[in-house]
Amino acid sequence: MGYAQPTDVVDDHKHFSDEPGHEHPNEWGYIKIAILLAFVTIVEVGIYYVDALEGILVPALIIMSTFKFIMVVSFFMHLKFDDKRLAWIFTGGMILALSIFIGTWALMHYHEITAYFSDMF
Repeated sequence: MGYAQPTDVVDDHKHFSDEPGHEHPNEWGYIKIAILLAFVTIVEVGIYYVDALEGILVPALIIMSTFKFIMVVSFFMHLKFDDKRLAWIFTGGMILALSIFIGTWALMHYHEITAYFSDMF
């Protein structure tokens, strides 16, 4: 009569989960990612207390935070395995946020930046 049989639904689901490139990490994979994220967090907290790294503190924290953002949305939010258009939405949002942050930082430190470049030339 045109109705889908329960076996058809199961077969369709099996077809989608067996597609190449859609392999989700197993439990140990997620544990390794969590350990990596914990290590990066420890480094972030640690460099805050090292006075010698004061000059690169903000750029280093931005880079490490961006790395953690990418790892979390890629694996724990399963964005790596979803439609690539969703990845572009998150990437666009991250680029916009970083642009606003860097632009605001540059405006707040305008005089320091211009003095630095005027000393160079």
